[in-house]
Amino acid sequence: MKELLKARGATPGNLMNALAAVLFVVASAVVTAAPIDERQLLDAGFKVLVAATNVQQEWVRGLPPGKIRPMQRTGKKFFIYPDATRNQVYVGGPKEYEAYVALHPENGVADAQKAAREASAYRAKQSEAMQKATARDLSDPFLGASWADLGW
Repeated sequence: MKELLKARGATPGNLMNALAAVLFVVASAVVTAAPIDERQLLDAGFKVLVAATNVQQEWVRGLPPGKIRPMQRTGKKFFIYPDATRNQVYVGGPKEYEAYVALHPENGVADAQKAAREASAYRAKQSEAMQKATARDLSDPFLGASWADLGW
C-alpha cells in the first residue's frame, strides 16, 4: 500500500476520488425494477394482514422490502409483499399473483420459478443416470475391477 501511495500522482485524495468514481459508475449501472403499487396488489386480489404482535412486526421488518416473495405454508403456496412502515403484509395465492404479474411482468418471480423447474428437471435427469449406474454396479460384483487389477 505504501508503494502505491508513493507512486507519482497517487495521493490519498486521488485514490479516494477514483474509488468514488468507480462506485458511482457501478451504482448507476444497477437497474431497478418498477416500484410495486399496493393499490394494484389489492386490485389483483391480495389481502392485507396487519402485524398485531411484536413477533409479527419483527418478522415483517425482517422481510426484504420492495419484493414479492413466494412462501409455502401448510402445503399451500402464497405470495407476500411486506409493508414494514405500516406493519402489514399483502398476501395472495397463485391466482392473485398471476393477475398481478399479467399487469407487471417486470416485478414477477416467474424467472425464478422457471429456473427452479429447470433445476428440478436437471436433478431428475441426474437421478436417472444415477439409477442406471447403480444398476450396473450392482450387476457387477467387482465394480469393474478385473483379476488383472488385483495382481493375478
